[in-house]
Amino acid sequence: MKLLGVYRNQKFSPNHIGNDDAIFSLTAQALEKLGNQIRICSEDEFLKLETIPEPYIFTMARQKAVVQKLQAVENAGTVVVNSGFGIENCFRINMHNALEENNIPVPRSLVVPTTPTDDDWLEQWPDKGFWIKRGDFHAIHREDVTFVRSRQEGREMLREYARRDIPDVLISEHLAGDLVKFYGVRGTDFFFWFYPYEHNHHKYVEYEAINGKSHHHAFDEAELQRVATASAKAVGVDIYGGDAIVTKDGSFYIIDLNDWPSFAPCRQEAADAIAALLYQKFTQPVL
Repeated sequence: MKLLGVYRNQKFSPNHIGNDDAIFSLTAQALEKLGNQIRICSEDEFLKLETIPEPYIFTMARQKAVVQKLQAVENAGTVVVNSGFGIENCFRINMHNALEENNIPVPRSLVVPTTPTDDDWLEQWPDKGFWIKRGDFHAIHREDVTFVRSRQEGREMLREYARRDIPDVLISEHLAGDLVKFYGVRGTDFFFWFYPYEHNHHKYVEYEAINGKSHHHAFDEAELQRVATASAKAVGVDIYGGDAIVTKDGSFYIIDLNDWPSFAPCRQEAADAIAALLYQKFTQPVL
């Protein structure tokens, strides 16, 4: 098969540029071993393509214009993984809404405009620590996910988001518990989870001081895999990763879900699973 691979722009890989490049390269190599012919391009190069002869695309792209073009070629019959529609569903507010609508356990949250309104939305929130997260996209800067300690600090942060032309944010309660990171490839047996702080695997080190050390609260690992898979299905991606908070009683809540993450702690195994999934997607008849 002739495949087109579109790798991720570096600005969408905060503190994980090398890791994202590595999983993409290993996946391409695994696909080549399966006998496929592969052409690779960047997101910017993809936007300049006037024609795309390849009927199959695998991509880590996130640039909004690229996502729109991926959706257009999908509508025209090209098979794209992850789907451009799924990638857009992973933008913060889209992701939260999809999970909530599909009964995935998520923290109590509220979508709030960053510009002043007659309603003081933060008055609905307890005057204690909570999270404010950029609503229209992924976190690409440290300030895109911010822990604030009071409503007044929250109002100041909303003004900061507004100055950056971010129209809406997601406000979420802070949950005490263990932060767990997971990776999966839907349609395969591959699933991997770990405690990121114990493996020095996190985008922004200061979050550890807020979340605290892991206590290794007992929880149902099979249920986490089931819920993680259901979360990926809810947003429409096949190659996914995310974060969950495990509370003292063993309950867990999905706080983030991403399209095609780095898979850094399990890269080779993940690349083989991703290549197998892509080969299946590209060879099975469309029903």
